[in-house]
Amino acid sequence: MFTGCAEFDLLLPPDSRSLKAKRSYVRPIVAALRKFEVAAAEVGDQDLHGRTTVGVAAVAGDHPHVQEILNACEKLVAARPEVELLGVRRRVFGPEDE
Repeated sequence: MFTGCAEFDLLLPPDSRSLKAKRSYVRPIVAALRKFEVAAAEVGDQDLHGRTTVGVAAVAGDHPHVQEILNACEKLVAARPEVELLGVRRRVFGPEDE
């Protein structure tokens, strides 16, 4: 079994000056990511209005499949026109990482 996680550092539009406005950008992204059958949530920068960190976690039987899932998630986030993807941090853990 292999597990992988990725954190997407996002810059939100200038009009996200309230937490309510911020949620209107973050919720659709998280919902779209969940279509890949991953766990997804806002995991950082909750107190900042113009930035956020969205995290995903995936489990699969082999390393290439985890990479494929994380690649698809990154591609989806990068294609969102309303946010700017500033950075991505990834990790994949396998049976040898006990």
